[in-house]
Amino acid sequence: MNYIQQAYKGQRHLWMFILTTILVAGIFLANFVLYLITDPSDMEAAYEMMKGIPSSLNLAINLIPFAFLLGLLFVMVKFVHQRSLLSLTTARQKIDYGRVFFSFMMIAIFTIGSFFISYSIDSSEIIYQFNLKKFSILFIVSIILFPFQIGLEEFLFRGYFMQHIGVMVKNKWFPLILTSVLFGIAHSANPEVANVGFWKMMIFYIGTGLLLGIMTLMDDGLELALGFHLGNNLLASLLVTADWTALQTDAIFKSTAEPSMSIVGEILIPVLVVYPIMLLILSKRYGWKNWQERLFGKVSEPPKEDYKIIGE
Repeated sequence: MNYIQQAYKGQRHLWMFILTTILVAGIFLANFVLYLITDPSDMEAAYEMMKGIPSSLNLAINLIPFAFLLGLLFVMVKFVHQRSLLSLTTARQKIDYGRVFFSFMMIAIFTIGSFFISYSIDSSEIIYQFNLKKFSILFIVSIILFPFQIGLEEFLFRGYFMQHIGVMVKNKWFPLILTSVLFGIAHSANPEVANVGFWKMMIFYIGTGLLLGIMTLMDDGLELALGFHLGNNLLASLLVTADWTALQTDAIFKSTAEPSMSIVGEILIPVLVVYPIMLLILSKRYGWKNWQERLFGKVSEPPKEDYKIIGE
């Protein structure tokens, strides 16, 4: 059974899917509605007010709800859909933490390396602001709470939505695209969207969602997506910060550059060049084959003897 077919191991009534989506994904829907109805000046005023809170405390306040929502998602999957959390995570017999570590290190090495290359070329708009006490607090908050934040996003978008929508529409390409678009929309209320531009950031977020979705379908599990997402967000918190991003922290460095992202250098090159290279690296390491079937194939119900619904 492939990754999307894992949804057949549980109850799949439509009301269960709707109820779980409303309860767990409500925060993302609220973010999008907030973006649509709120005047940009009001959002900017709210961001300025939040800057008055100590940055690590502000980060914790923003991340703690993800822990409760991730727990709620697990409860709904286990006790409403009556399926195992392993089936939500991977098609393998057990979670492969080696995959989590490899993808974590892949994005970490790339991020740190590219930052210091850029820093060595031009550091005029980068301030070294390391403060041991503040950074230690940030580090503790980050390593404790970011796994919940990225866990919710991955288990919800690449896990729950990918699997259940795939079973509904009986194919793999539609949930891959839809979950990537939803992933982008879910980040629409982030301050960098208003500062850099909606469509620029949507290209980046949706492109990242596609990368994570392709990882999940090709590898039949969430492990690579979890490691990549965690590495990306941890370094975004710990390495460099800016006043106009969602993560304003006591990082080692601070960018003083004006809020902008080059459509070619900082959006299209990562999405169209760097991401495919990373997929190539992963495909070589894990022996991915039959890309067309894994990404565009049909989803059919496996023989009953291949799975058993918990509680039946």
